[in-house]
Amino acid sequence: MPTLAPSDTAARALFAREQAGPVVMVNLLRFREMADYSAAPDRAPPAPVSGAAAYARYVAETLPLLEASGGAVIFEGRAERWFIGPEEERWDHVLIVRQASLSAFRAFADAPAAQAALVHRTAALADSRLLPAYPGPAA
Repeated sequence: MPTLAPSDTAARALFAREQAGPVVMVNLLRFREMADYSAAPDRAPPAPVSGAAAYARYVAETLPLLEASGGAVIFEGRAERWFIGPEEERWDHVLIVRQASLSAFRAFADAPAAQAALVHRTAALADSRLLPAYPGPAA
């Protein structure tokens, strides 16, 4: 089953953490062949676009907001087959973002312009994963 947004339980657990300092968000993304703007036809481009192109629109709209909140993209690239992982699972793209803190990440994610840009992300993606990671050794 595709996962495009956090569950309420996962969101509450993440933001209830008493985690100070930077957080790195590891995004695994699988694009739709063609973007699906059926949930927001008023935001659709004039001609059909690929999922990858719709995701590029999402990044173009949110990157200035991310940077203004103190965040940065530290890696972006295409994904290939797992070296270690389930062979039936595939991802097209990896995006790794660093934020100064969870509160900075939340401020970025809750910004009205970032919320408005989600229409492109939703149209673009067939599935996704988002893993928060923190500096330091395993607990």
